[in-house]
Amino acid sequence: MRATATVRRPRRRAPSPTDWENLSEEIRACTRCPLHATRTQAVVYRGSLTPRVVFVGEAPGAAEDRAGVPFVGRSGRKLDAAIATVGLAPSDFGVLNLLKCRPPGNLFDPVAARTCRGYLDRQLALLRPERLVSLGGRALRALDPSAPPILVAAGSPRRERRPPLFPLLHPAAALRSRRWAERWDRDVTSLARWLGDPAAQPV
Repeated sequence: MRATATVRRPRRRAPSPTDWENLSEEIRACTRCPLHATRTQAVVYRGSLTPRVVFVGEAPGAAEDRAGVPFVGRSGRKLDAAIATVGLAPSDFGVLNLLKCRPPGNLFDPVAARTCRGYLDRQLALLRPERLVSLGGRALRALDPSAPPILVAAGSPRRERRPPLFPLLHPAAALRSRRWAERWDRDVTSLARWLGDPAAQPV
């Protein structure tokens, strides 16, 4: 049964179209780290420009590199199923990655992540989500350096952070083993409860 995730609140104003497009074009044209030389295209964002919730992943994969859109491969389908389960409408969420270019061999590049971090911060400042959901350990650590390891943190909200943060395993982990698929399902159920809890809504 699908859960209803969010308590309806007045929708915030969208970012200035000019500011958002200028930032997006800056990301697409970026040559600040070596990943630009091996990408097909930079991967900026998908979703609403007035999101209540933003899902933050780690890095684009091959499908994302081809499409220029985050989470459109197998992991993306797993994420989209979870988003449907918790009851978020298309106008309620957005999806992006810490890294904006696919690293060769899908090997996460910490140096590139430090370069890309400014883009992530600027995107979130324009989008102004009420809540964040991290996908994977590297995304969690980027958003909350004090968080415990992902296998400890996943499924429990980080309420002290602003905006509040809910860590999930990366959906790719749920595709690799039955054990992590079961953990993913449990944590998504917890995410639905957290999103639907009026007492947990940010002020």
